[in-house]
Amino acid sequence: MSPAVAPNKASVTQSSGSQGRADLSAYPICLERASRWYGQIIGLNDVTCFIAPGLTALLGPNGAGKSTLLKLVTGQLRPTVGRVTVMGRDPFANPSVYRQLGYCPEIEASYDELTGRQFVALMAALNGLRGPLAAEKVDQAIETVGLTPNAGRKIGGYSKGMRQRIKIAQGIVHDPAVLVLDEPLNGLDPIGRRDISSLLQNLARLGKCVVVSSHILHEVEQMTSTILLLNRGRMLAQGDLHAIRALIDSHPHRIAIAAEDARGLAGRLLELPYVLSVRFDADDARCFEIETQEPESFYAQFPDIVLESGAVVQRFDSPDNNLDAVFKYLVNG
Repeated sequence: MSPAVAPNKASVTQSSGSQGRADLSAYPICLERASRWYGQIIGLNDVTCFIAPGLTALLGPNGAGKSTLLKLVTGQLRPTVGRVTVMGRDPFANPSVYRQLGYCPEIEASYDELTGRQFVALMAALNGLRGPLAAEKVDQAIETVGLTPNAGRKIGGYSKGMRQRIKIAQGIVHDPAVLVLDEPLNGLDPIGRRDISSLLQNLARLGKCVVVSSHILHEVEQMTSTILLLNRGRMLAQGDLHAIRALIDSHPHRIAIAAEDARGLAGRLLELPYVLSVRFDADDARCFEIETQEPESFYAQFPDIVLESGAVVQRFDSPDNNLDAVFKYLVNG
């Protein structure tokens, strides 16, 4: 593929087709120069990546190609060119792959008139589970996602978080080696995100290959450091999130602050050797923005300065600490 990351950014692993096929048996999911076109529109463009067991986050803004990649992996689409394999086999229309694959789509695909247990039992039957073993697996899956007390309730009465849990239960009921989830944290409250994140981490610790898509960086930062970055159908980078964040943090970094004594606090911050500038908001005297070359050092020292000065901070966030900033740097940096 044509690199989207400059060669001197070597701490970020780029996708390439140079990895030998003899090594691919360690990767449950492999894409080799895979592209998918929808007429004249490119959904995925010359992507090569290898996904190992554990928890991997597929990150990208809306329209980046995440859903297309997941549909290729789950056998809903066939690549226009290139090769996709799951557990060493072509997943497209392949029941032998589906038996080792769990899928939780972003859309609500459950049946509101069924209870949670009935829904999971139906999905178990479609995966070939029958009799006492099926009943045992259904109970195990529901217990794993923490829905046993509500398994007898109709899905139509479930909250958003409970619906996400029951979707995961149907995805793991047949004990697949690979679990693919499209935006599983979307619409959840903070407690729901924490619970679902912990659940997926536990599944990864059991040795499963878990792939989670998201368009929000901070949602997955606490979940895993292994990421794939997509933008406009291309793979920008894959590897360790902290290495990519270190690249971002090595460049001037903006932090927005609002405080009652904004000028006094800004004066204290300007004394720090790694604060480059301060810019005040023309419309609100309480708001200002600092620029620093060492964000981690600033974040570590800022609480002490606030306590010492007695400043009342009303806002503290960074416009550079988000997924858009990561992409902007990787594409244009």
